[in-house]
Amino acid sequence: MKSLFLPLIALCALTSAHAQSDEDKRLKQASDVLREVMSVKDKAIPQELMDKAECAVIVPGMKKGAFVVGAKFGRGYMTCRQADGVGWKSPAAVRIEGGSFGFQIGGAEMDVILLVMNKRGAERLLSSKFTMGGEASVAAGPVGRGSSAQTDGKMTAEILSYSRQRGAFAGISLQGASLREDVDSNRAMYGKSLTNKEVMSTNPQAPAAAAELLQELNRYSSRK
Repeated sequence: MKSLFLPLIALCALTSAHAQSDEDKRLKQASDVLREVMSVKDKAIPQELMDKAECAVIVPGMKKGAFVVGAKFGRGYMTCRQADGVGWKSPAAVRIEGGSFGFQIGGAEMDVILLVMNKRGAERLLSSKFTMGGEASVAAGPVGRGSSAQTDGKMTAEILSYSRQRGAFAGISLQGASLREDVDSNRAMYGKSLTNKEVMSTNPQAPAAAAELLQELNRYSSRK
């Protein structure tokens, strides 16, 4: 019997290590996306929106055509403000699927950033799954650090959405896209199965690979 268990244990350990490596790589990509987007001042997310946002979602390298022609699929991370509003909590994993993507210039991948602008949007984000433009109102976000957000009802949208593709950064339509928690990735990061709501409520020790992402979020909007 032992001869059966030992290879199984080794396989589980190898699978776990591979999953952790994938999360470390994706966390690094998410931090790179945020830093690169925010470092271009005339094309970055407006500072007033970054400072107002309750939560943020970053999905690096979202792919299209992953399932069928026209399909979209991506994995990334969400995080919300600390209870006192200063700093950001440890990240939780998300998947984003489907939807109508208004800003596309060809190519197979795009980086997606979502800003969740109020408590109601944050509550939806912590559900197991919701549809943007359905349960939650979503609008393409304005670009430019000094740009005003007082346009097209953006100040009333629960979620503002952005995309970067081939170096071009702009607001994007995400009508119909669904966002759901990724418990498997949370397990790889934290060593146990946690819902995103549990990650945000307990704020476990962030994995070392998440340090850079939290550093970038605090650099651009810590509310200190």
